[in-house]
Amino acid sequence: MVRFLIRRVMLGILVLWLVTLAVFFIFFDLNSSGPESVAHRLGGRQATPQTIKLIEARLHLKDPLPKQYWYFLFGYPGQDVANGPPRNHGILPIGGSPHFFHTPDLGYSYINGENVNHKLWIAFPITFSLAIGAAVLWLGMGLLSGIWSAIRPRSLLDRGFTLTALFFYSFPTFVLGYVLLLLLYYYLTKAGHAWFPAGTYIPFTSDPWQWARHLLLPWFTLAAVTAAAYTRLTRGSMLDVLGEDYIRTARAKGLPERRVVFRHGLRAALTPIVTQFGIDLGSLLGGAIITEKVFSLPGLGYEAVAAITSNDLPVIIGVVVIATTAIVAANLVVDVLYAVLDPRVRLH
Repeated sequence: MVRFLIRRVMLGILVLWLVTLAVFFIFFDLNSSGPESVAHRLGGRQATPQTIKLIEARLHLKDPLPKQYWYFLFGYPGQDVANGPPRNHGILPIGGSPHFFHTPDLGYSYINGENVNHKLWIAFPITFSLAIGAAVLWLGMGLLSGIWSAIRPRSLLDRGFTLTALFFYSFPTFVLGYVLLLLLYYYLTKAGHAWFPAGTYIPFTSDPWQWARHLLLPWFTLAAVTAAAYTRLTRGSMLDVLGEDYIRTARAKGLPERRVVFRHGLRAALTPIVTQFGIDLGSLLGGAIITEKVFSLPGLGYEAVAAITSNDLPVIIGVVVIATTAIVAANLVVDVLYAVLDPRVRLH
C-alpha cells in the first residue's frame, strides 16, 4: 500500500509539473513580444509604458525561457510583484515564510490590483460547498434509483427511473437552473413564499442553515443532471454483478436478499461508479462555471469566466493549477478506494 501511494503521489506531481509547463509556454512564451506581449496582457489594455517596463523587470521577462520558468515555479528572488502586494514566491515555493510554503503564491492581478491568492481563497469555499453538496445529492439519488432498477429490471419503476434519467440527462444545466429560479424563486416569492433565495452565498461559519438554504437550488441543478448518468451507470454495473456465479452461490446458500445485494453485489459494482465520481468531483472543484454563472455564485468558475473576459492571466493560471490539483487528488483517493470496496483489487 505504501509503495502504491508513493508511486501515485509521484505520478500526480509529474502531472502537475507537466500542467505548469504547458501553462507557462501558453501564457508566457507564445506572443512574448510585440503589442500582445506578456507584459501588455498582464498590465491590461490601459497599461502605460512605465507599467509595462515595471512588469517586465519584476517578472524577469527578458531572461532566457528556462530561467523564467524556474522563477515561475519557485518565485522571483528578492522582488515584489507590484507596489503593495505580498512578495511573489512562485506557485511551488521552496523557501520563504511558512505561510507561503503552505499557501503557494499564485501571483498578482495587475488588472484588478488584487493578490490572486486572496481572490481565489474567497472563491474556493463557494465552489467547494457547491461541489460537495451536489455530489452528496447526485450520488444518493443515482445509487438508490440505479440499485432499485437493477433489482426490479423491466418493472414499471425501472422504466420510470430510466425515463427520468434520460429527461434530466438531456436537460442543459443552464436551462434547468433558470427554470428552477423562475418556478421556485420568482413565482413563490411573488406569491409571498420566499422559501428559496436567488443564489447569494452565505458562509457556513456564519449561518449553516442559511448556507444550505442559499445553495439548495444550485445543488439540485447540478445533482439532477449528474444523477441521471449515475442511475444508468449503477443499474448497468449492478446487473452485471448480480449475474455473477458468486451471487448465485450466495443466494443458493440461503443468504438474505438484502445482504446479497448490498454486501456482495453493490460493493463490487461500485468500482466504475467510484471512478466516475472521482472524475466528476475533481472537475467540479475546478469550477462549476455554468451553475455559478446562473446563480451568481462568485466561485472559481465565475472568477474564471471574468478572468477570461478581462484577459487576467494570473487568475486564469491560478484556476488551472487549482483545478489540476483537485483532479489529481480526487483520482488518488479513488485509486485507494478500489482496494477498500472490491477485495478482488490488489494494490501493488
